[in-house]
Amino acid sequence: MYLGIDLGTSEVKLLLIDGSGQVVGQAGVPLQLQRPQPLWSEQSPDDWWLATEAGVARLRAAHPKAWGQVRAIGLSGQMHGAVLLGEHDQVLRPAILWNDGRSHAECDTLLQRAPRLHQISGNLAMPGFTAPKLLWVQAHEPEVFAQVRSVLLPKDHLRLLLSGEKVSDPSDAAGTLWLDVAARDWSDELLAACNLSRAHMPRLVESNQPCATLRPQLAQAWGLRPEVLIAAGAGDNAASAIGIGAVRPGEGFLSLGTSGVLFVVNDRFRPNPASAVHAFCHALPQRWHQMSVMLSAASCLKWFVQMSGAADEAALLADIALLPPDTLRDAPLFLPYLAGERTPHNDAFAQGMFFGLGHGSTRAACGYAVLEGVAFGLADGLAALQAAGTEVRPLSLVGGGARSGLWAQLIADALGVELVVHTGAEAGGALGAARLGWMAAGGTEAQACTRPEITARYRPDAERRARLQPRLERFREIYQRLKPLWAHRA
Repeated sequence: MYLGIDLGTSEVKLLLIDGSGQVVGQAGVPLQLQRPQPLWSEQSPDDWWLATEAGVARLRAAHPKAWGQVRAIGLSGQMHGAVLLGEHDQVLRPAILWNDGRSHAECDTLLQRAPRLHQISGNLAMPGFTAPKLLWVQAHEPEVFAQVRSVLLPKDHLRLLLSGEKVSDPSDAAGTLWLDVAARDWSDELLAACNLSRAHMPRLVESNQPCATLRPQLAQAWGLRPEVLIAAGAGDNAASAIGIGAVRPGEGFLSLGTSGVLFVVNDRFRPNPASAVHAFCHALPQRWHQMSVMLSAASCLKWFVQMSGAADEAALLADIALLPPDTLRDAPLFLPYLAGERTPHNDAFAQGMFFGLGHGSTRAACGYAVLEGVAFGLADGLAALQAAGTEVRPLSLVGGGARSGLWAQLIADALGVELVVHTGAEAGGALGAARLGWMAAGGTEAQACTRPEITARYRPDAERRARLQPRLERFREIYQRLKPLWAHRA
């Protein structure tokens, strides 16, 4: 048995697979975000650990026999978060997360200090990345920065608590702006630009390799055998790719989770920062990937359900499905920038909005606009990938949003790309993490990185796609016209 632990933004998910790769059981424990000021997004690392322990208890109780046979643990997690540790590995402040926009000014500072940033990291300086966050802490919380002895990414902080080891992997480290992505190693030049050094960084181990063992006292308390291996693991998107078997060039997925991601595998480092496309290491040696990211995707639907008073997401989706198709062209338009945006705009100040509301704008019509706005944001990301020279084949659809066939078809129509859903698609990074644990314990790539069974296909419909194009053009025009107004927030 192999255990995957995925530290997401909205929940910690644990998943067990057996020696043939079949999912035996899973458990999830929700997490909450804190937004103490505009543009801020934080979580307490203590909450991550409490949620992990609660998930362990649930999975152990549900599958006691399988649980006791766990041989290895793989980790996956939300990327870019800054966990700052002091001399005794104590947490110095709440973790600053990937969707935090406070360090926009520090992005310019970083580029001034490290003119070769784009060449080395392959990415633009964006507030969501880790490096600008440390410059912000240095400028605004100097007493905290003076105490920093280690900087860990979220999943790597879990590993420290699990094993006592400070380790990361190239896929997750690529999102810090401190990694030489082509060399898959820390860049002394980029670290120095943030007044840091390798001494502050965890050691790097490839994602599918063992890097530590579970603390003996934890193994005993959790009812596990001694010497449970821990794999280096991966950032959540690279782990999700492992989970659906996207390991060869051209293969990829669309993740419809808290954020929205288009991920395509490359056989070499192919940076194109001008399009705000991310170029990161994949979770297997000598493989890389390109990625477009929108900061708010399924989280837009969750927000609208709460804001509108709908019973739940399923009820709202059912109402949207009843809308006559000929009325959709007159629905409001929705900009999904609830937390700013990355690809293609790199705009921390972009805001969400409805455009075109009228007396006939029902909750269902506005709900449709939310689904469509997210689809249009993903279409912008696809255009950026294509401009960077990436060819996109049919994409696997993963994440919580994959449960909605209505939304999946709308996205396929907006992108003009076939989407396929696999068994366990909602498992996301947790399945990939378990597979990385399997490989760390001796499993081969051929064994562990198979494609799960396809359960649904969504092929783009030419007529619906044609109806969406004028609305997509209007969607893009609205952003461009409003961008100067948002810039005044800087």
